Amino acid sequence: MISFQRYHDLFKVPQLRATLVASIIGRLPIGIAGLAILLFVQRRSGSFALAGSASALYVLGLAVVAPFLGRITDRLGPRPVLAACGLLYPAALVGLAAVVLGSGQRAGINAMAFVAGATLPPVSACIRAMYPRMISEPALLQTVYSVDSALVEAVFVLGPALVAACIGLGHPEAAVLIAATSAAVGCAIFIRSPAVKAWAPSKFRIKGSWLGVLGSSRLLIVFAATVLYSMAFGLFELAVTAHAASKGTPAAAGVALALASLGSGAGAVVYGSRHWRAPIRKQFVWALIAMAAGILLLVPIDNLVLYSVASIATGIPMATVIATQSMLIARFAPRERLAESFTWGSTCLLAGVSAGIAAGGALAETYAPYWLLIAAGGSTAAAAVVALSVSRDETQAIAG
Repeated sequence: MISFQRYHDLFKVPQLRATLVASIIGRLPIGIAGLAILLFVQRRSGSFALAGSASALYVLGLAVVAPFLGRITDRLGPRPVLAACGLLYPAALVGLAAVVLGSGQRAGINAMAFVAGATLPPVSACIRAMYPRMISEPALLQTVYSVDSALVEAVFVLGPALVAACIGLGHPEAAVLIAATSAAVGCAIFIRSPAVKAWAPSKFRIKGSWLGVLGSSRLLIVFAATVLYSMAFGLFELAVTAHAASKGTPAAAGVALALASLGSGAGAVVYGSRHWRAPIRKQFVWALIAMAAGILLLVPIDNLVLYSVASIATGIPMATVIATQSMLIARFAPRERLAESFTWGSTCLLAGVSAGIAAGGALAETYAPYWLLIAAGGSTAAAAVVALSVSRDETQAIAG
């Protein structure tokens, strides 16, 4: 049974509604840029190799630099980091577009792609680190992370749709410029939100080894599980695309993926509205098991209409997986290292999705689409096994 009382109570929290709305535009590049770079470079250069290297270097830049941006955010507060990235990231994407449309020089394209990834504004990490500062009640934290995961899901639906529209209109460079513009405008709006202004720089020297939060075994387990289940996201996307293409209706992939996202959003709404007695660790494990089962549900289905409808059930646990992962990070991370912890979480998510897409593309060359679903289910099941090893002393339940 769904109760919206939790959501009513959540949005009564001062500044929360304004902060969430302010974050939406700044998060759009997460769903746009990687795919936009890949398709734009490939269309203009005619080279899948160059497009692949540019896309890979974008993700590499993100993976290498983002956690350090999180560490700086914990020390100085989010405003200087977001202000700098809000300028550098759009400049790098515009530079990338200029090189591709101009000289087409491989080194310049790859360099701009790396710089863009390295300066992606950490809006998602910042807002997730802000939730525990704004909300003290555990039950409402569950709800806000559910809302957050649903927003991320929406970004991953809207982003590729915008890219597809730009490709369809014959202007693939427009998708790259939309990512640049949304980052600049989104950062400017987000920085001005009251909650961001209230986040003061740390008055204390943050102690710890150079490893930072990677010195925490429990966080390492969560990050490892994140990479595995996010690989399944990438594999699932390729599996749906390959299945639709094999039926001669490639556009149906967008419908199936949109229905999966609809199911995911609905699952997040239900999850955030309920009282759950199980500890967060167990909720995470069970959500991963449900996600693996949902993906494998599609394996025996051949009819494209039934496949698309069943994708709704496949998507239901997905946002819940992201929500419970976020709650575990908030639970395990030291308060003074929350931003760094969430940037690692975002890095693992995006790196896993990229690896899954790459692996799915390679598998699709040789194997039937249902093998990609089996691989996705296996990757998610492996994430559940990894998550089981989270310290058994994490027993506090979310209860309202």
